[in-house]
Amino acid sequence: MFTSLFLLASEAGEAEGFGINTNIFETNIINIVIILAFLIYAGRGFIGNILSSRLQTIESAINDAEKRKKESIEKLSDQQEKLAQAQAERDRILAQAQSDAKAAREAILKDIDAEIAKLQAAGEQEIGSEQERIISQLRQQVVDKAIADASAYFERGLSEHVQQQLVDRSIDLISAE
Repeated sequence: MFTSLFLLASEAGEAEGFGINTNIFETNIINIVIILAFLIYAGRGFIGNILSSRLQTIESAINDAEKRKKESIEKLSDQQEKLAQAQAERDRILAQAQSDAKAAREAILKDIDAEIAKLQAAGEQEIGSEQERIISQLRQQVVDKAIADASAYFERGLSEHVQQQLVDRSIDLISAE
């Protein structure tokens, strides 16, 4: 039946030539409607299967995308928590390091102050002992000089007048006591 319709349509087209046919029964509209009806009738199951398969594929892809989105959101949340923990740990370590550095600085300054005081005390003690040694040497030199001068004076001899003055002074000193 379909074959005969195609033959009729092709013969009609050859007879008239090329042009617009306004007769609805002679045009290919009927042929197109018949072909579409046949395709709908015959292809309904096939197209339905293809469309349902495509629908399932799309739904599966959407579900997978939503699942990945949830997993990504959870992973992002976990990573943000880990980042916050890492930042808190960094802040704690930084505060501890600053505290340790301050304590070490204070201990070093205290040790330096103690060392300075110790060096100053040792220096003052050394200066004091050196002064005592120099004073002792000067006294010894003065005594030695006085003895040398007295010896030289006595070796030259005392004059009568000097001897009289020495005796008078000694008497005055004894009577004053």
